[in-house]
Amino acid sequence: MPGESGQPRFEAVFRATHTRVLAYALRRCATRECAEEVVSETYLIAWRRFDVVPGDDPLPWLLGTAERVLGNQRRQAARRSPGGVDSPIEGLDLHDPKTTVPEALAEREAFLTAFAALSERDREVLALIAWDGLHVREAAVVLNCSSAVFSLRLHRARRRLLKELKRAGHSLGEAFEQPPLVERPETTEAS
Repeated sequence: MPGESGQPRFEAVFRATHTRVLAYALRRCATRECAEEVVSETYLIAWRRFDVVPGDDPLPWLLGTAERVLGNQRRQAARRSPGGVDSPIEGLDLHDPKTTVPEALAEREAFLTAFAALSERDREVLALIAWDGLHVREAAVVLNCSSAVFSLRLHRARRRLLKELKRAGHSLGEAFEQPPLVERPETTEAS
């Protein structure tokens, strides 16, 4: 726990990160109440373990803590009900102003179908980058892995998402259909 001298630093960390930690929890919880509970527990843990919270960039550490709190909640919910808890993304606004409403709805439905078909791990990797706005290094801290491992997971998750988008009929799935690689003629080095 921070002493009297650490309290202003903790308050500064809270003010600087609260909105992003809450947004992270809201995207992963079914209700706002659940998200606020996750955020409260995350900052309680941060208060108790403030000596290990990185001073330069506490956000990845806080999001990693929030992910572990969410994991604990999921495990508790799974023990209570056989269905478990899903990670909702209903609040996302995927509407492109250049498309008509029916097209936007079809694209959204196709995206939701494709995203839901991914493993929880792939959804989490993609969400950390796309929705939480983290860099690879920061997201790796959240998932407690190296940047290289996270980059590989991200690459694979993107490829699987493109395959699912194509299968679901989303226009972004067309990006998966890339022309085959053309072999370059071998070049020899001049001596």
